[in-house]
Amino acid sequence: MASPALLLLALFVAVPFVAAIWFSLHNVRLGDPRAPSFMGITQYVRILTDPDVSRQFIDALLHNLIFAAVVVPVQTALALSLALLVKKSIPGVGIFRSLYFLPVVFPIALVAIIWRLILARGDQGLLNSALSFFSGGAFGSQDWLGSELTALASVIVLSIWQGCGFQMVILLAALQQVPAELYEAAELDRASAWQRFVHVTVPGIKPTLVFVALYTMILSLRVFDQIYVLAKSGGGLNEGATRTVMYEAVTAAFDENNIGRASAISVVFFVIVVILSVIQRRATSEKES
Repeated sequence: MASPALLLLALFVAVPFVAAIWFSLHNVRLGDPRAPSFMGITQYVRILTDPDVSRQFIDALLHNLIFAAVVVPVQTALALSLALLVKKSIPGVGIFRSLYFLPVVFPIALVAIIWRLILARGDQGLLNSALSFFSGGAFGSQDWLGSELTALASVIVLSIWQGCGFQMVILLAALQQVPAELYEAAELDRASAWQRFVHVTVPGIKPTLVFVALYTMILSLRVFDQIYVLAKSGGGLNEGATRTVMYEAVTAAFDENNIGRASAISVVFFVIVVILSVIQRRATSEKES
């Protein structure tokens, strides 16, 4: 029964990863008629010791960590709040559930274009126009995507808006599995709404909450699509302030034609993500116990 899923995992995860390890040990160029030459761990040494390459990699990794440190708690908390909101039986709640989930089904290219229009510089951007209108012209000239201070924050807001609905659906399913008898018993004990949330809701959905946080962290660490689309579509994105490790790998492969370095970056980043995932999982397991 598990063989179709295992076959797909082998074809699209295991085989590409083994190929990435092989590429990282060779000098591989796209379109080069010469056969790949063996380089050993030279690419890994350059990533960790070469001043220019290592600085770019560390900066990209730092952007990933900042992105994850903000997105994971904020998006999880917002998704839980929305799940609690749409869990209530009120007229038209199905419409609200659909609206909150709608950004998830949008192609990332469409999401990036929408937010590029919102965050465009000067009076061309919807956000700047709104700020200028409500402030009487005092505010409204901010370059949200081009400024080093706000470029990464803009991508973070975009990502939270686009991905929050998916976590909301998962948490909503978990909330619906919490026995109603527990809430009735808490009300008989005169527990407040906050006490019911802390002592009934959170323990009832804790495994799902841990899964959502872990899944969101993995997605946050591999962020790439929205940054690439904003950077390559003329959105004026400050690439230096928003470059991530996956963006670094893709540009090394297709802009610099260096498949070996891109593969080495991917392998090193995979190891880092696994380590962080294990640490987070063990920390949450200890809290559960």
